[in-house]
Amino acid sequence: MLEKLALLEEKFNDLETALAAPDLYNDPTAATRLLKEQKELTPIIEAYRAYRAAETAAKDAREMLDAGGLDADMRELAQEELTTSRAEMERLEQELKILLLPTDPNDDKNVIMEIRGGAGGEEAALFAHSLYRMYNMYADARNWKTEVVNANETELGGIKEISFMITGAGAYSRLKFESGVHRVQRVPDTESGGRIHTSTVTVAVLPEAEDVEVELNMSDVDVDTFRASGAGGQHVNKTESAIRLTHRPTGIVVECQDERSQHKNKDRAIKILRSKLYEIQMQEQTSQIAAERKSQVGTGDRSERIRTYNYPQGRVTDHRIGLTLYKLEQFLNGDLDEMVDAIITADQAEKLRASEENA
Repeated sequence: MLEKLALLEEKFNDLETALAAPDLYNDPTAATRLLKEQKELTPIIEAYRAYRAAETAAKDAREMLDAGGLDADMRELAQEELTTSRAEMERLEQELKILLLPTDPNDDKNVIMEIRGGAGGEEAALFAHSLYRMYNMYADARNWKTEVVNANETELGGIKEISFMITGAGAYSRLKFESGVHRVQRVPDTESGGRIHTSTVTVAVLPEAEDVEVELNMSDVDVDTFRASGAGGQHVNKTESAIRLTHRPTGIVVECQDERSQHKNKDRAIKILRSKLYEIQMQEQTSQIAAERKSQVGTGDRSERIRTYNYPQGRVTDHRIGLTLYKLEQFLNGDLDEMVDAIITADQAEKLRASEENA
């Protein structure tokens, strides 16, 4: 590992030299690529340099103790320095192992989220609306931008299904583990007997695909226009600005009706279609690597039950890592970081275990 880190530091130094070249910024593409590489390496190099500093401190303290001739106070200080430096080396070694794990190339991408009411009828639709609000508030807290692409609402304020984009740094890295079935247990307002009902909502999280990543032949796509409509069939506008794309080879259908401009709706629908095709591509690659499936938290399969929201007990439980938080109200108000951080940590631990087994 240390040999690999030394080579990475050499590469980092070369990048710094290249970025300091005065003529570099005549080539914005090259400058952007080098800056991206530098940004990716910075946390690894900082941890490596801290590790080396702790290693040097431990070595110096050990030499002082071995040389002898120290008074009691100095010997105590040297021993304390040795103990502290060794503990820091152990901590940084674990941190470096995690930093050196292969990164998900999609982590920095924007996401497209889809939420659909499942079993439970109107109660499921109402909870789908609660989840949309939760993710919206989480995005606001992280200064991400949210845009609705398509929504099918119910007359009671629920959501049968909704697609929306979240744009911001690291959006996919924080939200990718939200894919799956979310189960809610609560007493509906319409339930006079006070019985707890169980409903489900399905969430899918797709990384936004770049043009170069997915080959999309528009001759394979049927394009239909229609009038955008709101809850209860009310027409939002009188022009046929909404777009429906049907990808014949896969049968994927994408609708976009949030914008009043047909052109904007079509552009956004194409983005989503690309991302859906990219998801299929990713699933095919992932299924070919069985070990990768075992070294991650959950499969990302939208049919996997991942979480339960229990209103009577005020708790939310993530079944993949066995974590229960008794802060349901805060959670539904967008306070997701404690859960998200725990899932990411568990995923890193699984991948680290798998890499050590395969080493």
